[in-house]
Amino acid sequence: MSFKPLSPQKSDIQYHLASRKKDKIRSDIIVGTGDNKVIINDENLTIIAGPCSLESRDDSVALAKTLKICGANIFRGMIFKPRSSPYSFQGVGKTGIETIKAIKSEVDIPIVSEARNESEADVIAENCDLLQIGTRNMTNYQLLEYIGRLNIPILLKRGMGSTIEEWLCAAEYILNQGNQRVILCERGIRTFETATRFTLDIAAIPLVKELSHLPVIIDPSHASGKRSLVPPLSIAGVGAGANGIMIEVHNKPESAFSDAQQTVSVETFSELVKLAKIVSKTIKFQ
Repeated sequence: MSFKPLSPQKSDIQYHLASRKKDKIRSDIIVGTGDNKVIINDENLTIIAGPCSLESRDDSVALAKTLKICGANIFRGMIFKPRSSPYSFQGVGKTGIETIKAIKSEVDIPIVSEARNESEADVIAENCDLLQIGTRNMTNYQLLEYIGRLNIPILLKRGMGSTIEEWLCAAEYILNQGNQRVILCERGIRTFETATRFTLDIAAIPLVKELSHLPVIIDPSHASGKRSLVPPLSIAGVGAGANGIMIEVHNKPESAFSDAQQTVSVETFSELVKLAKIVSKTIKFQ
């Protein structure tokens, strides 16, 4: 069935489909199928966790099992890694598909993975449950239109130098092609501050929920670049109304293939999940 994109709307905003003026009620986004499907909305706190990048098959499967027990709803299964430096680890590539299949078979947990281009998007859509568009591709409008025609939920990260309106307009590109299952992810923006990797925009969480019906999660790992800051930023984000958190976790954080400095241990993650759920149940913003 074909979908005809909308013609430009006569409106005071540029993101008609993403706006709460179109949908007063916030969207429920379903990720995965069967008993382990995840509903991302105001009623549930979604926990996404896993390594920055998949490594060996056995280690990845074991970690996925452990994180699910600790409370993770969705596993990070990144195999393609867009990096600032061409010399940095770029991910295991398509060879990681077999690891993803093993995790889905042995652990039965939804998996999110990032795509950098259209061919990778096809691979992710075929093998995963949630497709991530990273900060560097938020303004890749051709890619956004392409994934808007795929049958998979989309996790759209905010560009590191993008305004909230630009972020919502990026979501509009996806929605306008027919894919209504978009989740927004605040992952920190670039400011004059150099003490942290980026600056997590806590104010963006309640503001975006005022402006848009789409759910919002946060990525404190990439925002801070420092594992000691991940727990407090996670709690701050949940307290501000985030619908979920995405955390980089590894059995041996110091030896992770990439972003070791911002990766927390399983023990830290387990305690963080317990506290985050308490905060989520205690504080509710409408």
